[in-house]
Amino acid sequence: MIQVTRLNGTEFVINADKIRYVEQIPDTMICCDTGEKLLVKESMKEVIRRTIEYARAVRRPITD
Repeated sequence: MIQVTRLNGTEFVINADKIRYVEQIPDTMICCDTGEKLLVKESMKEVIRRTIEYARAVRRPITD
């Protein structure tokens, strides 16, 4: 899950695995695999950074 902010300032979390694509038009729009589209305050680069960070944390190998 990654935390993002709606244009009205409300913070929420989204399942990063459900993101289909992200556009900057000029606001950042996250399109989910369900077809839902969400406008957020974060830049496209920030959404990508958070998604990569999430993926690395989830897929990190378990070590002793």
